[in-house]
Amino acid sequence: MGRDSAPTVERVAVSAYTIPTDRPEADGTFAWDSTTMILVEIDAGDQHGLGYTYADLATGRLIQESLAKVVTGMDARQVGACWNAMVHAIRNLGRPGISSMAIAGVDNALWDVKAKLAGLPLYQLLSAQRDAVPIYGSGGFTSYPLDVLQKQLGGWADQGIRQVKMKIGTHPDQDVKRVKAAREAIGPDTQLFVDANGAYTRKQALAFADRFAALGVGWFEEPVSSDDLAGLHLIRDRGPAGMNIAAGEYGYDSYYFQRMLAAEAVDVLQADATRCAGITGFLRAADICDAFELPFSAHTAPSIHVHPCCAAPRLMNLEYFHDHARIEHMLFDGALDPQDGALHPSPDRPGFGLTFKRQDAEQWAVSL
Repeated sequence: MGRDSAPTVERVAVSAYTIPTDRPEADGTFAWDSTTMILVEIDAGDQHGLGYTYADLATGRLIQESLAKVVTGMDARQVGACWNAMVHAIRNLGRPGISSMAIAGVDNALWDVKAKLAGLPLYQLLSAQRDAVPIYGSGGFTSYPLDVLQKQLGGWADQGIRQVKMKIGTHPDQDVKRVKAAREAIGPDTQLFVDANGAYTRKQALAFADRFAALGVGWFEEPVSSDDLAGLHLIRDRGPAGMNIAAGEYGYDSYYFQRMLAAEAVDVLQADATRCAGITGFLRAADICDAFELPFSAHTAPSIHVHPCCAAPRLMNLEYFHDHARIEHMLFDGALDPQDGALHPSPDRPGFGLTFKRQDAEQWAVSL
């Protein structure tokens, strides 16, 4: 195909949808009752691609007012060139936060349309190393009463999901009781993870780590703030043997991930393709993790992450986050259901394999 006939980006459309949670949700440092998805749709050649990020409305406006015109007219197959152009365009706005999430929405849509132009599911275009991705069920919000906590986590275990995660930290005096209840619900053979979302002090985290280890907890996520690399390093070094310290979900660029790993702050690095400038940024994080010879994990948004996770070296697992999994099934045909504790992308559906249910979504549309 010659330069003149290249499938260029012809249209970039942005919309937003705010979906109420099925019950109030909270973690150790935040509470929410709705989640907003910013959807990006791209037309190129004879294909229609989609991508999204979970973010504020300002993220959608940044795409609409700036990034859309940056990529319009560019070759849709050259995702790297489009990504570089967007990073350059937000130089004076700052890379972390909204800017990187805006780039993520567009980058994810570009990967979808590129795979569709090639007639391939995205995981195959990305040179997959595996055709399924192990997941962990994630929810167990601190706003849940014990019976709801046990029903959710126990339900995942009954489905064959062998790893589940719960939130802690809102009321530290109740955390051991809640972890005991979770262990009772899932039995001895399912791995139990906890996530403090940075709610503890260093000394609190160390004390709780020992108590959680006695209950079979093998993953302690953000025991202290992810900005406290020295604190994470302390807990990683002094915590119980066999307990992984995990963090990285708030990384927006490669420099963040490199600093975190150079500080020996985590046993498992997490990254989020809806935050770290899309699948392009996510795969860079995976390569950095590979260079440090550490396990790699994807944070939330399972329908976005399953494809790059198939290609990521040292991939440990993917977070099957209750809030996002629910939304993705509500808004898209093709959202995957777990099978034997894993997600299996379809070999027969190009791109992400998703079709937007526009009519169903209209009730949650909000103006940008």
